[in-house]
Amino acid sequence: MNHTSTAHSIDQHAKLSQVLNTQGLTKDIPYILGETNSLYHQGKPGLSNSFGAALWVVDFNLYCASQSIQRTHMHQGTDYRYASWQPVQTNKTTIGTKAPYYGNAMVAAMLKSNKESDDVQVVNLPLSEETEAAYAAYVNGHLARIAVVNLQEYNYTTSDSDSDSDSLSDSPSDSTQRPVAKYSFQIPATLAKSLSVQRLIANGSDAITGITWDGWSYNYELQGGKPVRQSNVTIGESLSVSKKGMIEIGVPYSSGAMINL
Repeated sequence: MNHTSTAHSIDQHAKLSQVLNTQGLTKDIPYILGETNSLYHQGKPGLSNSFGAALWVVDFNLYCASQSIQRTHMHQGTDYRYASWQPVQTNKTTIGTKAPYYGNAMVAAMLKSNKESDDVQVVNLPLSEETEAAYAAYVNGHLARIAVVNLQEYNYTTSDSDSDSDSLSDSPSDSTQRPVAKYSFQIPATLAKSLSVQRLIANGSDAITGITWDGWSYNYELQGGKPVRQSNVTIGESLSVSKKGMIEIGVPYSSGAMINL
């Protein structure tokens, strides 16, 4: 859950792609990560299948897209800890949807287009802290969406979460209350209207279950993995835009949000 580390890893591939293109070795050939994921040996229990891994999925894939990496194939397999789902019951792993699946859902929403001919481009928006990331998605040259991921660790199962180290948010006196970081963006004045928000949220970065994207759960125990709207999650949120085109959004520690323009 460190954007700087993730970017450093991907930058090595981006530089290699540039070298190959300069030498004419890969002209018109897309650069693809054919097998990748969060941790070696198919991940670690309680880490690679946690909500923190879902946030990493968003940051990793959107940064790849911003560096002209055209495809990423997330490594999966039966009993793999970092897989998006477990397709069958085994003596090691229970069948069901895993946390990384929700990260993939947010990435898909950020990269979506209305038709195949649409040109979708992603731009990395540099932020000051290593535990945060933001991206803008343009469709046919027009700003369409902004994604924000707060990677500051918030473990809901412990009372000593590292909630005081990020100066972006005024941490409440109660250290167990989840802090919220505030982010401001300038958008074209012509887009000055109410904007909709979708959120990737769970109880904390160490959550294994109870995860939702835009209020939807894909928990296998509910309807076999089909989307089920959760009544305890706020949806239909909107943001107001100032006359100068400024917007502000609060993002709780260890969560993500997407603004739709």
